[in-house]
Amino acid sequence: MRSLYPAIKPHRTEQLDVGDGHILYVEECGNPDGLPVVFVHGGPGAGCSVQDRCFFDPEVYRIVLFDQRGSGRSTPHASLDKNTTQALVADMECLREFLGIKQWMLFGGSWGSTLSLIYAQTHPDKVQGMVLRGIFLCRDEDIQWFYQQGASSIFPDYWQDFIAPIPSSERGDMLTAYYRRLTGVNELERIRVAKAWSLWEARCATLDPNRHVVERLGSSHVALAMARIEAHYFMNQCYVADQPILQNMAKLVDIPAIAVHGRYDMVCPVKQAFDLQAAWPELNLEIIRDAGHASSEAGTVNALVKATDQMARVLSSRDEK
Repeated sequence: MRSLYPAIKPHRTEQLDVGDGHILYVEECGNPDGLPVVFVHGGPGAGCSVQDRCFFDPEVYRIVLFDQRGSGRSTPHASLDKNTTQALVADMECLREFLGIKQWMLFGGSWGSTLSLIYAQTHPDKVQGMVLRGIFLCRDEDIQWFYQQGASSIFPDYWQDFIAPIPSSERGDMLTAYYRRLTGVNELERIRVAKAWSLWEARCATLDPNRHVVERLGSSHVALAMARIEAHYFMNQCYVADQPILQNMAKLVDIPAIAVHGRYDMVCPVKQAFDLQAAWPELNLEIIRDAGHASSEAGTVNALVKATDQMARVLSSRDEK
């Protein structure tokens, strides 16, 4: 069973101005001359953590992490202004060019898998390979499962805490009810409902209860950004309604890819991974029998570290030809 690589610190940090009033936090770790990989975090709005550096062999990879618009250490915090999927794709291109990277590998989980797929479909010539986790396709059925009817039947106790801030008259459309409060003028209410939103996701993210996941996503700083930005994106169908992901998979046929998905993922049910593979038969899909959604679960960590090691070998052999 593989574990994360040892903790490392960044050797370079930047504040990258991408326009529209947004400045992104960027860091590099590992081998400056290694295989470039960009970590695409989830949420949207969750930001990166120190553990995210450790899925990669630091002697092999040039590891790039960045916090997306409004997330983590990027500013302005929790901002929804000019915050769209297309803007995030443009930000990634801006970052790639800023770092002088010709091509890179994408590593994305949950929303990070979504953004990685859309970026790769937009710029397939810039992507060497992909390692994905917890596939999220942003369809209405995928959003409704977690925020209206689906996961609520698996975690009815946690669901009661999620619906508590919303009057019964508005519970027929939880997404809209939360969005109204998360974008309202009452700052205390924004924080209160943001924590309820984020705790719902954190509690459902792991097969076994994990207080570290709950504490991180439930902290005010992370919760406010994640809840506001997620609700903003989901209210707008993640800005992909006119270009559904599955209809554009032919663009990725030549890109080697590995996807890891927990069998008992209640945030993004495993059917989404199978739907992706049906549209992209070249995808190497591994189902983890004893895992949920989070990247921190032992079986998922094992599969992801093996995947990044394998992808390094695949891409190195391609470069040698």
